[in-house]
Amino acid sequence: MRKILIVVDMQNDFIDGALGTAEAVAIVPHVVEKMRSYDPWNIYLTRDTHYENYPETQEGQNLPVAHCIKDTDGWQLRAEIAEAAAGATIIDKPTFGSVELASKLMIERAQEALEIEMVGLCTDICVVSNALLCKAAMPEAPITVDAACCAGVTPEKHRAALETMRSCQIRIIND
Repeated sequence: MRKILIVVDMQNDFIDGALGTAEAVAIVPHVVEKMRSYDPWNIYLTRDTHYENYPETQEGQNLPVAHCIKDTDGWQLRAEIAEAAAGATIIDKPTFGSVELASKLMIERAQEALEIEMVGLCTDICVVSNALLCKAAMPEAPITVDAACCAGVTPEKHRAALETMRSCQIRIIND
């Protein structure tokens, strides 16, 4: 079974930028260590990607903090993450969950069995969205989320998202 690592939105704006938190900063070394344990061929990274019109989008109306605007420093992957990601697949996504990511993984799964592990930011928004999207697309693929390599908007929302994923038969480790 091929093991895939999905690294969700480890971008400057979510770590110590516009929407950063101390918890996000704290997981960076753990995520880098996890990435180094995988062959880059088996790593997929997502990058939250918005444009100058962000304030006019539905998300911008509900979260009026400009972040991850394409080609800005905040949009870039954290330097340590980018270094560990050399040779990995990067997918830009315009919203919380990536249909493109799920589609690519479904193609991979048609060729061989996959086991998926997820890490990243934010547990309660983009990690949970991508985990549930992958679970819906590939219900028989084992999906694990490493809680020690994730951070939520708040610690309480992080824990709530972990419980939601656990309820949907996503395995949670290092909780």
